[in-house]
Amino acid sequence: MTFIPFLVIAAAIYLVMSLRVLKQYERGVVFFLGKFEAVRGPGLTPIFVPFQQMTRTSLRTVTMQIPSQKIITKDNVSIDIAAVAYYHITNPEKAVIAIENVYSAISQISQTTVRNVVGRFSLDELLSNTAGINEQIKNVIDLHTEPWGTQVTAVEIKDIVLPDNMQRAMAREAEAERERRAKIVAAEGEYQAAVKLGEAADIITQHPVALQLRTLQTMAEISVEKNSTIIFPAQFVSTVQEAMRLLSKNSASE
Repeated sequence: MTFIPFLVIAAAIYLVMSLRVLKQYERGVVFFLGKFEAVRGPGLTPIFVPFQQMTRTSLRTVTMQIPSQKIITKDNVSIDIAAVAYYHITNPEKAVIAIENVYSAISQISQTTVRNVVGRFSLDELLSNTAGINEQIKNVIDLHTEPWGTQVTAVEIKDIVLPDNMQRAMAREAEAERERRAKIVAAEGEYQAAVKLGEAADIITQHPVALQLRTLQTMAEISVEKNSTIIFPAQFVSTVQEAMRLLSKNSASE
């Protein structure tokens, strides 16, 4: 009878120590004598040790850095690529039973997948279609990790390091491309100006008075400047020519 109070106290202590608290983003995978029993949700839950064991798993999204990988592209350019992957556990039972270390496994398969997928593309395709390549990498990784009870939500290539000689070559190529575009724009401007001048000349030919008006406008613009300017209008030249022809005829008749 004297041991009953001690037994009650020991039982109470055991019950208190058997209580576990799971946070909202956690799930507990419970094993009874080594066999899977259930997945318990957030809140207060009892675990009777040593008959039961519980492994906690987090359902939050994990940000995983994919270390820089040295990759040779399809057109034989050596580059270094670093990426980042985002995943979360969707099935705590599989994440605990099917794989020993989910984070390490996904990290290794991500590095291998980045090398394999990026190696199928040329450098130009990699720089111009990064979003499509990210999607392909995500799909391949997600296919491998699905049996582990995880889902890869996104993979992003965050850094592409090119060799120095390749950077210089791309800089020269970009500069040459800009010069080509500048020359094309200048040539198009000259062509359009020539077309407009031709149209103006046709209009002036049809309306001779327009040439005189243009001459007067030019004289008005020149008169704004305070300088000495001698102007010979086109009509003056034609008048001189007619006068020379008239004098020639008079001299011949005499």
